Amino acid sequence: MSKHIKSLLLAVSLVSVVPTLQAESNKAEGEYKNWRLISIAHREDNKTMRAILGNHIAIKSAQSGKHKTWQDGTILAKVLWKESRHDKWSQAFVPGEFMRAEAMIKDSKKFAKSGGWGFGHWVNGKLEMHDAETSAKCFGCHVIAKDTDYVFHHAVLY
Repeated sequence: MSKHIKSLLLAVSLVSVVPTLQAESNKAEGEYKNWRLISIAHREDNKTMRAILGNHIAIKSAQSGKHKTWQDGTILAKVLWKESRHDKWSQAFVPGEFMRAEAMIKDSKKFAKSGGWGFGHWVNGKLEMHDAETSAKCFGCHVIAKDTDYVFHHAVLY
């Protein structure tokens, strides 16, 4: 199966799952579950599927084409599932078991040492920032994406 067909199947799978996420948006705490989809990703190394969602600032940046350098206040959510084969169509991958929801928070002053980004995750609907050691590990991976403001995923769906 070609990469284009796999990507299309992944997009259809994730687009159909994202709206079914529960809970109300709480911008003050960075709740992601009603945010808009910006991009999708499939990682072969750890067999995960990701929906990349953005808060209202991220969406505005993406729509205006200013996502090469994201604006302060941007919050990106990376919602991860284990990949799973579709039970009726073995060529298709669909989201399986929910793994976690990760966050990237843009504040160029507060997170100056990590390219302007802070890293965290959601626990029971509340955004919790990672400690310095865990954030340093996150940023260590993102360094190779410096030319896209340390964000791997292209804003294509918004």
